[in-house]
Amino acid sequence: MFTEKIMSIGWVSAIPAILPHSLRADRSRRCLRSRVVSRLDVQVVPTVPIAGQKTGTSGLRKQTSVLVEEPKFVCNWIQSLFDCLGDELRGKTLILGGDGRYYNKIAAQTVIRMAAANAVARVIVGKDCVMSTPAVSACIIQRKAFGGIIMTASHNPGGINGDWGVKYNTKSGSPATEVLLDRVYERTLNIDQYRTLDLPSDVDTSSLGETSFDGGNFVVEVISSTDDHANVLRGCFDFNKLKSFIAREDFSLCYDGMNAAGGLCADAVLVGELGAAQATVINSLPLEDFGGGHPDPNLTYAKELLEIMDPSQNPSAPDLGAASDGDGDRNMILGKGFFVTPSDSLAVIADYAERAIPFFKDGVRGLARSMPTSGAVDRVAAARGLNLYETPTGWKYFGNLMDAGMLSICGEESFGIGSNHIREKDGLWAVLAWLSILAYRNEGTPTGELVGVEQIVREHWAKYGRNLYLRYDYENVESEGAESMMDYLTSLEENPPTELPGGFVIKSLDEFSYVDPVDKSKAEKQGIRVLFENGSRLVVRLSGTGSAGATIRIYLEYYETDQDRQSVETTSAMQPLVDVALLLTKVGEFSGRDGPTVIT
Repeated sequence: MFTEKIMSIGWVSAIPAILPHSLRADRSRRCLRSRVVSRLDVQVVPTVPIAGQKTGTSGLRKQTSVLVEEPKFVCNWIQSLFDCLGDELRGKTLILGGDGRYYNKIAAQTVIRMAAANAVARVIVGKDCVMSTPAVSACIIQRKAFGGIIMTASHNPGGINGDWGVKYNTKSGSPATEVLLDRVYERTLNIDQYRTLDLPSDVDTSSLGETSFDGGNFVVEVISSTDDHANVLRGCFDFNKLKSFIAREDFSLCYDGMNAAGGLCADAVLVGELGAAQATVINSLPLEDFGGGHPDPNLTYAKELLEIMDPSQNPSAPDLGAASDGDGDRNMILGKGFFVTPSDSLAVIADYAERAIPFFKDGVRGLARSMPTSGAVDRVAAARGLNLYETPTGWKYFGNLMDAGMLSICGEESFGIGSNHIREKDGLWAVLAWLSILAYRNEGTPTGELVGVEQIVREHWAKYGRNLYLRYDYENVESEGAESMMDYLTSLEENPPTELPGGFVIKSLDEFSYVDPVDKSKAEKQGIRVLFENGSRLVVRLSGTGSAGATIRIYLEYYETDQDRQSVETTSAMQPLVDVALLLTKVGEFSGRDGPTVIT
């Protein structure tokens, strides 16, 4: 093993001080550190390529057991990333955060050591290695950092038997581009060494403050997990108005943090800043296994919140319910006994943005959605004369449009909504947007006559029409079967079937591709689109967010303008389209499944 010596390195104590912020979270004092180490070594460690290091839609995902059995897995990927970032990384600042899941604290020490050994000047890490994905993006932007590493597997389960993940965000706060990630993957295929720092003990990430090495040439700074994010949100919304609205006697809300990173900032902002009752935020403490739950805010996994919001089970059901996922970037919005689809949520927020959200007082520049997301927001864009961009799934595709000043509000049907306040989807931002809409609609309304979530959505349907929408997820399908299904559907493009039950006639069938209007990069094989003559739509794609196998996602959409039929139960109303989708895709045959894992 080749060893480079770094001499005279010590730990410099930070001056104790009480952090000047109004949030309840992280009010601890900076810890006084005073430890001197005579010598620390940068080690160049031999390694060999490890299979399975190609990133998906939102980073690298792997079963945690794989990392436990092969500790060099993380080292290889991080060094490959640093190699591809090259000399630009030297002397710069990196942000480090995560969703609080198991293995993050171990991986954080690996990242810190390797960052030092690769000439990074400063690593800013969230307290206890926790910082949500939107918080990392906000921190990158506010502190003008070179980029950020986020240890998250998003909505996937955690714990020793769960998943682990990592992603990289650039200096704009956006997820890394396909170009960079492809280069990182190519590097993982031929990596033969990684660089790390030989520390006598782990760096303390449990106390706010700084640890300085080599006379300040390398610094680890532990910061609040929530302050930077809360500061950005404070600049987007009228907190005084929201505080007054939350104080109304006839209004209540419930936010489920699902024992993950998003709960911390929700607790700090909703309770600490806006004065909501302590019981408003449930499951706010991040746990390494998310309390044994699945941190995915949908109708299948957010059972506790659904029971709270169901008037038939809870006569005092709150007026607004919300949940965020593992890393706090996804959201679910509920009214009293009423579910708001992510597609409708995006459209409603876009429609009210200029009137209800101060951040958009000077206007909205453009709207965007991922290709599988329903066309509800398209109708808002057309009515308001705004450009609408249809992109592949993956938040990185929105970043270029935002940086070019072409986009203000965007979203994905997979419960992700955000704006150009940062460069990530933001679960808490979406909840504050809905609070702002409710506050706007209830200005001057007397106590007891609250305009609620359901009324706002139904008014939206009456104005724009309703896009009935379903998603079928077939999780952890054998990859070979899933790929075969996509190949089969692609083969239908030249000669689609003409006889389908229920009177459905295919208007077009194609494989979606995308040319970025800013940098002209091209993304291909982004899913199969099937448009029917009656206005229905079917989309099929493979998700890149799993750690094993493949997830087949089938999206079904039907547009309804008749108000008498807009209130129908979605599942039964769309059964004819479901039958056609199952027949056309042959998903049961290719997946070996009798039915989907999750229906949303």
